[in-house]
Amino acid sequence: MPTSSEVPAGVTPVEPGAGQESAWDYPRPPRVEAVPERLRVVVNEIDIADTGRALRVLETAGPPVYYIPAEDVRIDLLESTDHTSYCEWKGDATYRSLRLGDRLIHNVCWTYLEPSAGFEAIRGYLAFYAGRVDEAWVGDELASPQAGHFYGGWITSRIKGPFKGEPGTADW
Repeated sequence: MPTSSEVPAGVTPVEPGAGQESAWDYPRPPRVEAVPERLRVVVNEIDIADTGRALRVLETAGPPVYYIPAEDVRIDLLESTDHTSYCEWKGDATYRSLRLGDRLIHNVCWTYLEPSAGFEAIRGYLAFYAGRVDEAWVGDELASPQAGHFYGGWITSRIKGPFKGEPGTADW
């Protein structure tokens, strides 16, 4: 667990049990690592993404953000948008919307086409918002979305918080 000087006043990280991780043990700046489990993103009962080659980015106080190789995503269903964002660690992100029949999900995922130094591994990979798709799976567990409109972490029973994005976390 982090030292008391690393945790904001009034925050009590949940102690992880066996086989669990604390988001408060994740580093800042973030770390990129391989994911051993299969990941799936499902919309309208269609696998939009399905991979065993994902990466995850781990950052203090946030659940993992999963990045899926473009080759394992139904790119034919995605449309580029004008939306962009900037991460102090990873650089400039561009977004895509998903069109599936009459259903359009705006800015469902993002990618770093030219990530900053240290994050080259996620170049061209796509990260989906778990809260904008019907299902986001890590192995055989349905993930929950990280709170807040901006954050894209996927929460499973193996990850303990509290997490930034929840009410009262704006100053983290």
